[in-house]
Amino acid sequence: MCSHQPACPTADSPCHHTAVIVSAHPEQGWSLLCNGTIVFDDTGELLPDGRVVSPHRTPGALAAAA
Repeated sequence: MCSHQPACPTADSPCHHTAVIVSAHPEQGWSLLCNGTIVFDDTGELLPDGRVVSPHRTPGALAAAA
């Protein structure tokens, strides 16, 4: 999916969430990355192969959001 240089990390890379956003939908709470990963505002992710990454907020982030 990634056509720019340098190429973004693949969806199975540990740093896959650093890929470029190709479609942002903040009104719906999600963005599509160029490696096919969908990231959600709650920090959850849906990988291109259908695997789900649960939200992974830190305790400090939860306190700041309240």
